[in-house]
Amino acid sequence: MKANIAVLPGDGIGPEVTQAAVDVLKAVAQKDGGYHFAFAEHAIGGAAIDAYGDPLPPQTLAACKSADAVLLGAVGGPKWSDPNAKVRPEQGLLGLRAALGVYANLRPVRVHPSLMALSPLKNEKLHNVDMLFVRELTGGAYFGAKTRTDVAATDECRYTVAEIERATRRAFNFARLRRKHVTHVDKANVLETSRLWRSTVARIAHEFPDVTLEHQLVDSMAMLLLTRPSAYDVIVTENLFGDILTDEAAALAGSLGVLPSASLGDGKAGLYEPIHGSAPDIAGKGLANPLGAILSAALLLRHSLDLEHAAQDIESAVDAVIERGVLTRDLGGSASTAHVTAAVIDMLGTGHCRVAA
Repeated sequence: MKANIAVLPGDGIGPEVTQAAVDVLKAVAQKDGGYHFAFAEHAIGGAAIDAYGDPLPPQTLAACKSADAVLLGAVGGPKWSDPNAKVRPEQGLLGLRAALGVYANLRPVRVHPSLMALSPLKNEKLHNVDMLFVRELTGGAYFGAKTRTDVAATDECRYTVAEIERATRRAFNFARLRRKHVTHVDKANVLETSRLWRSTVARIAHEFPDVTLEHQLVDSMAMLLLTRPSAYDVIVTENLFGDILTDEAAALAGSLGVLPSASLGDGKAGLYEPIHGSAPDIAGKGLANPLGAILSAALLLRHSLDLEHAAQDIESAVDAVIERGVLTRDLGGSASTAHVTAAVIDMLGTGHCRVAA
């Protein structure tokens, strides 16, 4: 197995966590002997603005389009935070998603027993929480036409049936591999786009008679995620709602730092990144939690390279490291980014964690 992986470190803690993920992928290749991963770094976000005046330089985009997969850190920071700036780091990420055609954003949320105490919820609500968000990623208000005057502004939220269908079918196919339950989240009592979503999702559900479908309004779903999170399996929703709900769901897991994501299109190539931001306040201090990026690398192996066993090896190693208490500050520990990464690599190689926190 040979694969070319484009690495986009980005801003803030992005370079630290992507390096951790790359180190783990190298360890996987070394352990197996039959995997050969080639890594090439490219600029995106604020770092690309500083270097090239463009948050997504043409050479970065070209490299990503030709790669077997893309591993990304994070973009943004105070240096580029002026909301009136014509060029912003986030434009690079949105542009990359659109250019790669990665319309389905997968965000798995699973609560590790050792981290339950870090959640603001009572522990009894966190047992058996294991859900997968499928967030439509290239439509809606984030990509709609925008206007701005001195007295008003608009953001068009537009969806086509085809956009909804492809994200919905992804969700139902994943549900078939899990607990066969899909929850669709919308605001159909108010929004016309949500009414289109609801009717389209209901129609697609007939193609999957073995999967149960329920609809929830986004405001009630925001409450239900916290009051009965174990009731949910696969959750499919539009771009804006998905962005908000997945960050809320991160509270269940105890920290944004442990959650990965995969953005997929019709082909095998995908974009993989932790869901956390650039955290510029801790950048360069060795405090960043690398587990979200490392678990994103596991998703890369699973979805882009069809290396399921290798993906499971990483996930098992991460579980073991958490169980043994090798944790960064956000999880109540004192281990550095390097210590946690080394512990995961050690578990991959030996099955025993020898690295002290």
